[in-house]
Amino acid sequence: MFALLKDVLLQQWIILFVVALLIGMSKAGIGFGLMVVPLLAFGFGARESTGLMIPILIVADIYAVRHYHRMAEWKYIYKLLPWAIAGILAGVITGNMISGNQFRILLSILVIGGLIIMAGRDLMKKSETVPTHPAYAILLGILGGFGSMVGNAAGPIFAVYLLAMRLPKNSYIGTGAWFYLIINVIKLPFHIWVWKTISPASLAMDIVVVPAILIGAWSGIRIVKLFTEGSYRGFIIVMTFLSALFLIFR
Repeated sequence: MFALLKDVLLQQWIILFVVALLIGMSKAGIGFGLMVVPLLAFGFGARESTGLMIPILIVADIYAVRHYHRMAEWKYIYKLLPWAIAGILAGVITGNMISGNQFRILLSILVIGGLIIMAGRDLMKKSETVPTHPAYAILLGILGGFGSMVGNAAGPIFAVYLLAMRLPKNSYIGTGAWFYLIINVIKLPFHIWVWKTISPASLAMDIVVVPAILIGAWSGIRIVKLFTEGSYRGFIIVMTFLSALFLIFR
């Protein structure tokens, strides 16, 4: 394995360890996930970084599922998953044909629009009701799956959906943990055999940073416990909004 790592620079190792730590924290409920996308792309290149990140995401997802698995609301996963898979397939087919900048801006506008609608509902005292029209899950599922495949950038879209469902803190994290694990595993063979962004060398690098993933997840779980239900919802809304802005300006 060490022979595969001989060409990796110290700067790249530092970036990878920081990314692994932040992804671990994000999967435990602290919303840093989207911030690592440009950081990893800076160190390894945009296309290569997508495949390098997938195994890290899966390890962090497994840790989160292990801790929160009993708290997932599966009815929301069932509603969203088929459309997310459709979005993933669309991303596999068209991912090399679209402008990444245009897609990021569109994604950001939709996320910010969704947050504004939720804020309006809260102010109008309609916070106890949730969107039930099938188009809501279809639109967000397809966009989220597509964004996940082409740039590991679906977090804000899925966050808007889960926030709109008014899930309690632990149910929000548990539902997201199972959902992200499923879609990341679905994406894995496409990265290996279609896009060829996962190689023995990239897997060896991912194995080395597993301790950083676990430390991040462990610390994230303990930080989440400090939030009340209301303050956690506010925190996620703010982090989702910042992530959307980050998509526009990165």
